[in-house]
Amino acid sequence: MKLRAASALTVSTLLLALAPSALIGCASPAPPAAVAAAPAPAASSPLPPPVDDALKRRLDAVVDAATAEGRIVGTVVVVARDGNVVYRRAAGFADREAQKPAREDTVFRLASMTKPIVSAAALALVDAGALKLDDPVAKWLPTFQPKLPDGKAPAITVRHLLTHTAGLNYGFMEPPDGPYHRARVSNGLDQPGLSLAENLERIAQAPLLFEPGSSWNYSMATDVLGGVVEKAGGAPLPEVVRRLVTGPLGIDASFSVEDAGRLAIPYGDASPAPVRMKDTQPVKFGPTEVTYSPARIFDPRSYPSGGAGMVGTAGGYVKFLEAVRTGGGKILRPETTAAMTSNQIGNLKVQQPGGTWGFGFGFAVLQQPDATMPSAPGTWQWGGAYGSSFWVDPSARLTVVILTNTALAGMQGEYPDAIRRAVYGAAQP
Repeated sequence: MKLRAASALTVSTLLLALAPSALIGCASPAPPAAVAAAPAPAASSPLPPPVDDALKRRLDAVVDAATAEGRIVGTVVVVARDGNVVYRRAAGFADREAQKPAREDTVFRLASMTKPIVSAAALALVDAGALKLDDPVAKWLPTFQPKLPDGKAPAITVRHLLTHTAGLNYGFMEPPDGPYHRARVSNGLDQPGLSLAENLERIAQAPLLFEPGSSWNYSMATDVLGGVVEKAGGAPLPEVVRRLVTGPLGIDASFSVEDAGRLAIPYGDASPAPVRMKDTQPVKFGPTEVTYSPARIFDPRSYPSGGAGMVGTAGGYVKFLEAVRTGGGKILRPETTAAMTSNQIGNLKVQQPGGTWGFGFGFAVLQQPDATMPSAPGTWQWGGAYGSSFWVDPSARLTVVILTNTALAGMQGEYPDAIRRAVYGAAQP
């Protein structure tokens, strides 16, 4: 699978269809000093004025084409500038077979778009003094001590988990006979009924890819972080997240589904049209595949995956991103928010199209765009493997959320690429 150059995604919970070796940065590690926010980018991205019929026409054309052609089953797109919604659209089907249309309040599986919310909960605990960035993970999870291939068990810190520099991996980024597959590690999207304790034990059986802090690799780190947040927060992860993030913001996002009728049916990429997901559904992902179990969200025995377990609405997610964009709102200190959204991995690189990327505490951060990327330096973004993505361009005071029920076409490729081009007014190819 080849990503288009202007993709709105990073190597997200499934964010790059690249070989595992291409996902590991090899430059010098980030310094261990306290985090500091990057200076505000000098560049500025073009954006239509708040009331712009041309913007609506461009975005409608993209949404209409993707849903009419069946490439995307259902979608909700929200664009905000200065906190004001300048475009909101629901299209396609929440349930194609029942001809049930997607609505603006349709609930979607967020997959890896869970990660920024859980990262914000961890940072809120840091703000409160209950957790430190350089705490060893073993302080909170004493039995979680994965080893390097030479048998050494190095210290992994909260900082390493937040920045994906812990040396962990994902099974979908390794060959079918890789260590995560042999240990039966859940990616947080499958294996309903599995406990966090059991999954942490399985992760710890696999060797670390590198000395923590020496490289970057997208991984199960945020699932491990969820376990730390539970311990430091003194409650199950859903309760801590509700107390520190979603509750104060009043947003519709959680690790469970209260009204199943609002939850979109998930579909997987296939030809000639996406297929309705079964109880266990593999979907091709580059040279490998991602396994989904949509019923997982309904099984109360399933551990709340900090990396992939939440559901929510587009409007609610915009509220979360706007709180972060504007300095933390009710959930984080401005200094913490600035650190969250600026590069924290030094010279290590996140390999993805569109320019040079770093990584903050939960987001990929654009350091230098190339000719294909209309967003400005300082843009931060992520996506989710059930078919979702977002980006925030601070210089343009712009927040965009794209939710779909189509994996992986809603996360990467022509649809999110075309949405980005339309938002900035770029000509369609």
